[in-house]
Amino acid sequence: MPISVPGSERRALAPHRTRTRGFTLLELLIVVALIAVASAMVSLALRDPQATRLEREAQRLAVLLDTARSQSRALGVPVQWRPVTDARERVNAQGQRVDFRFDGLPAQTELPHRWLSPPEDGAIQVELPARQPQLVLGPEPMIPPQRLVLRLGDQQLVLQTDGLGPFIVMTPSP
Repeated sequence: MPISVPGSERRALAPHRTRTRGFTLLELLIVVALIAVASAMVSLALRDPQATRLEREAQRLAVLLDTARSQSRALGVPVQWRPVTDARERVNAQGQRVDFRFDGLPAQTELPHRWLSPPEDGAIQVELPARQPQLVLGPEPMIPPQRLVLRLGDQQLVLQTDGLGPFIVMTPSP
């Protein structure tokens, strides 16, 4: 007589299930997410270095202009910003390169006066309207609307204010 093992009869009577091959929805979602992250990293790595440099310089200049504007109001002195175009003004008394000036601020409130990157990497060019050779930053709480264009190679950005708000960086409309 055959020996009966408990449970073996049930296994013999149950239909044999075969495991289907394929991917679950969760596995597919994980792969798609990984591809999205990898492609985002590649697109950031392939960004134009001139565009990045110009954006960094424009953001920094906007902060410097707003800082000078605040100091002008706090001290009650008129302050103007202007790019240095004359070769004789390109070097200050300490022998440092000068790319732009904040005229009117006292010496003890010295603000940066040059671009972050050296001119050997390409010179940043500033365009002001012909009727406005410099930006007026104060001391009045409301200044006239002002705008300047920064160029580096074929890239350009616009810094502007409506006279009441801060300077903002914008991409020019074609």
